[in-house]
Amino acid sequence: MFALLPPVTRALILANAAVFLLQSFLPGLLIPFALWPLGPYFAPWQVVTYAFLHGSLVHLFFNMLALFMFGRELEDYWGSRRFIVYYMASVLAAAAAQLAVTAATHSIYPTVGASGGVFGLLLAFAIHFPHQRITLLFPPIPMPAWLFVTLYGVLELVLGVTGTQAGVAHFAHLGGMAGGALVILYWRSRRPRRRGPW
Repeated sequence: MFALLPPVTRALILANAAVFLLQSFLPGLLIPFALWPLGPYFAPWQVVTYAFLHGSLVHLFFNMLALFMFGRELEDYWGSRRFIVYYMASVLAAAAAQLAVTAATHSIYPTVGASGGVFGLLLAFAIHFPHQRITLLFPPIPMPAWLFVTLYGVLELVLGVTGTQAGVAHFAHLGGMAGGALVILYWRSRRPRRRGPW
């Protein structure tokens, strides 16, 4: 089944898995390639490289599971070129949101993970396939995609504002969704308008 994935989704999963394996041999990769707050450890390339690093196997597994589930549908729907543009825009928007939050809170901790890109994909899936059923792992309750993503987004906002679940970049997740929304709005604005009868 993995070989049948569209090419960009497959490449992203393989790249994330390969980097995680490399991390196990070279844990120092987190220093130059994680997304550090603006300051002495920050470097411009980190706004991309952080999305290929993960803090644990569980973190990697759930991000790649979501990429597998939603990425293949969206890449088939958009095509590979538009899919990678959208995914990377979500990653960059998530990085921008996280940098703003860490600057405001004077955080000293780096951020890693593909979650910003994944949350962008969640939003796009809910927009393009709103009535497709999604079943949670726990609790196993099926619900339409639009409801699942709406509830998830509200939960992320509440957790971020209240500071619950420390160590999770809730605003980066929301930034990924916001960046994805802007890309979709831009694409829709570029569609040629149909002329009326007059």
